[in-house]
Amino acid sequence: MEKLKILKDILGRGFNSNEEMLFYCPYCKHHKKKFSVNVDKGCYKCWICDIHGRSIRRVIRRFGDYTQLREWDKLDGRADILQFDEMFSEVKKEFSNKRLTLPEEFATLTGRSQPLSSIKAMNYLENRGITKEDIIRWKIGFCTRGQFEGRIIVPSFDEEGYVNYFIARSFTGDWRKYMNPSATKDVVFNHLFIDWDSDLSLVEGVFDAIKAGPNSVPLLGSTLREESKLFQEIVKNDTPVFVALDIDAEKKAFSIISKLVSYGVEVYKIDTSGFQDVGEMSKQEYQERKENAEFVNPDTFKIEHSLNSIGV
Repeated sequence: MEKLKILKDILGRGFNSNEEMLFYCPYCKHHKKKFSVNVDKGCYKCWICDIHGRSIRRVIRRFGDYTQLREWDKLDGRADILQFDEMFSEVKKEFSNKRLTLPEEFATLTGRSQPLSSIKAMNYLENRGITKEDIIRWKIGFCTRGQFEGRIIVPSFDEEGYVNYFIARSFTGDWRKYMNPSATKDVVFNHLFIDWDSDLSLVEGVFDAIKAGPNSVPLLGSTLREESKLFQEIVKNDTPVFVALDIDAEKKAFSIISKLVSYGVEVYKIDTSGFQDVGEMSKQEYQERKENAEFVNPDTFKIEHSLNSIGV
């Protein structure tokens, strides 16, 4: 079997155990062969360190070489993904030299002591369940004057550490809840802090992302296009995705999930019912729902969605 040969070239000799193969774990490097792989089902699990997943491709990508990954993708019928990075290389270059800066009036809320002008901003964040730890992690600040007066500022940093976007949310009741900077939304929000080898939560807004945890990316209200930087990174890194959109965004969720599974991405759908959005949940509630998220079976997803939409 060609796939098994690729695995053995990367992981070394293994042995059969029922329907699975057991290898030395490339992650924890335990001295016994406890890394279980089911090639037919496409899943793996280490019985020592508990690393697991439904896409063996992640193991090939991380521990194999380009030739082995290319051959694996051909066997999986995923040859189109191999050219994915090249297809959009020009898009990356287009924005590489454009730098965004935070508002001149930006004042950080991460310091130990804060001026009196920060009280309303801090009260707003506290009322939304945002902790001091969150403020520090997300580098949150505010403005008391200028174009973004009376707004919480949540900055985003690209993979090189430069500001590539920011959210400006009113904490004074302005009729415009959000003001967008004059910059493209085609960014990976806080790319600098994303671990593509861990599962990723996709949510709608930045306050949803704060509740969802560190490895979360807001879609900034837009859908996930195949040519977008975020989609490219997910596919290239074969990152498992948990989709947690607002309950009234089923069509958007279906579109995003359909695109991801068509590229072989491991996708889970989180039930957000009972809440207007993820931002209304407690962090504990989100994690509980994440643990109970439904795995999206690429073979039956569209059929099940069609049946649900007509109430069957």
